Amino acid sequence: QVQLVESGGGLVQAGGSLRLSCAASGSIFSINFMAWYRQAPGKQRELVAVITSGGTTNYADSVKARFTISRDNAKNTVYLQMNSLKPEDTAVYYCNAEIKRYSNTWATYWGQGTQVTVSS
Repeated sequence: QVQLVESGGGLVQAGGSLRLSCAASGSIFSINFMAWYRQAPGKQRELVAVITSGGTTNYADSVKARFTISRDNAKNTVYLQMNSLKPEDTAVYYCNAEIKRYSNTWATYWGQGTQVTVSS
């Protein structure tokens, strides 16, 4: 079974930085897109950033110029560099990926989430 393992969350003061990582493991044949979502209390889960297998990226308007998504295909890992953090960035951040296992179909996988808390 494919698993996504996240790391890098924590508590940071406003204006600080964090780098999230999410590594996919298992019998992986191919990975299409990889993405980061977040969900704050009382709000719906929203897409933060996405990166395709070819390296093209897209961001939510609220994080443009502050966050950068990247991936290392050799390590099956996606990163989210978060700079100039604001209290409104506080949320549980989830990684997401579309993955094909050997001799299987495409499916979407989710990490368990990592808490990011930005204090004033």
